[in-house]
Amino acid sequence: MLIRNPGIPIINNFPVLLLFVRPSSSLEFPPPLYTFSVKIPTTTAFCCCSATPTRTRTALSSSHQNKSDIVTTMNRLSGPARLMIVSDLDSTMVDHSDTENISLLRFNALWETSYRANSLLVFSTGRSPTLYKELRKEKPMLTPDITIMSVGTEITYGNSMVPDDGWVEILNHKWDRKIVTEETSKFPELKLQSETEQRPHKVSFNVTKDKAQDVMKALATRLAERGLDVKIIYSGGVDLDILPQGAGKGQALAYLLKKFKGEGKAPNNTLVCGDSGNDAELFSIPDVYGVMVSNAMEELLQWHAANAKDNPKIIHATERCAAGIIQAIGHFNLGPHISPRDMGDTDIKMESFDPAFEVVRMQLFVERWRRAEVINSELFMAHLKVVAHPTGMFYHPSGIERTLVADLVDDVRASYGDKQGKEYRVWVDQVIPTQIASDLWLVTYKKWEQYGTKKQSSCLTSAVVSSKDVSVEEGLTWVHIQQTWLDGAGPIEGEKWII
Repeated sequence: MLIRNPGIPIINNFPVLLLFVRPSSSLEFPPPLYTFSVKIPTTTAFCCCSATPTRTRTALSSSHQNKSDIVTTMNRLSGPARLMIVSDLDSTMVDHSDTENISLLRFNALWETSYRANSLLVFSTGRSPTLYKELRKEKPMLTPDITIMSVGTEITYGNSMVPDDGWVEILNHKWDRKIVTEETSKFPELKLQSETEQRPHKVSFNVTKDKAQDVMKALATRLAERGLDVKIIYSGGVDLDILPQGAGKGQALAYLLKKFKGEGKAPNNTLVCGDSGNDAELFSIPDVYGVMVSNAMEELLQWHAANAKDNPKIIHATERCAAGIIQAIGHFNLGPHISPRDMGDTDIKMESFDPAFEVVRMQLFVERWRRAEVINSELFMAHLKVVAHPTGMFYHPSGIERTLVADLVDDVRASYGDKQGKEYRVWVDQVIPTQIASDLWLVTYKKWEQYGTKKQSSCLTSAVVSSKDVSVEEGLTWVHIQQTWLDGAGPIEGEKWII
């Protein structure tokens, strides 16, 4: 049990080292603000967020931090990833016609409960970093381990999105952006896209479908005559991108797979997901599984018919976007494919304690309670009291200290239906459980709430949960919860943060 102590906290009768960390948008924690030197049995330690002012700070050079982010991403898993999903974003992972983002939220819950701990998530998008970050502010998206942007011309790692310098060196071969801009200026059919979409190894235009093929053929000839080796990709019936020959979503994925293989960590399975022409290269990588979502564009379906129609590892899903990705996971037997968002109480059959699942289930309840999608029953409040430790505490991101059993349960009770009929959704990201004792886990995660479009709040959360004196069916006991606002995602005026 946890005994509150103004000095050193005690868990299971042992003193525990607490590392208080600054608010951060990353789960790759910065140096601790306080370090208590205490005697600890074996290696019992956990981290809690704190809004306490900094007393000491260890400066890290940017180059050291960059290397750390890359190493952390490549070595996050001790062995090969169980599954690596490589997915396009627009109209693949993200369904822009789904204002409630249901399929995306279903995928999020599935990933955090069943895959985050032992798998890798890679987003592969045609968007530039600027537009990618804009999308993250609009949609309930998870944080990937690796981000491939600008049609495969930029590879970044971790929360800090540190670029891969080795990939840059490869793309510099027979590439001269100045020559590309000179030659493309001779084609009036090409309309330059916004400045944010012009990248060091990508020049992007809009061109009508009826002119695209002729322009691409003539342009390829001119650039070859100038000594360049380029790739021209047409997708979406309007977008024309010029890249180095070595670039592209497929080549970027091949580069990553080679990198993981070199470290003895080639993923056990890789699933690629797309909907348009610039995703075709992903399906060309040997031995990967592939899903073209049901709403895939004609250009990708035509490519498939011409190049991969007899490949049993590539399917055309009957579900749209992220729902199609979930469908493919089940079709290929790559792992669990039922999202907690699709489960009723009778569907939950746990064989062992699962802290990640407990976190997701708790936040799903908060969403449904506030949206009045469950019955307003005191049975729910009674259950909350049962799963909360009698002396448990909750530290609100505002700094207010609350008891779990009394104060927090009262706050939840009073919030019933306050989001009914409103665009309100909850999801968790980067759920990382760490067992710190035989019956105790520290779980760190980002908890997000979205209120309509472009209104998001998020907290870095540390929770201590216990399996002492409870069965798997009863679920874990919440002992301690502490939250700190993430930079740039603090409280929204007029919105109430419960937990």
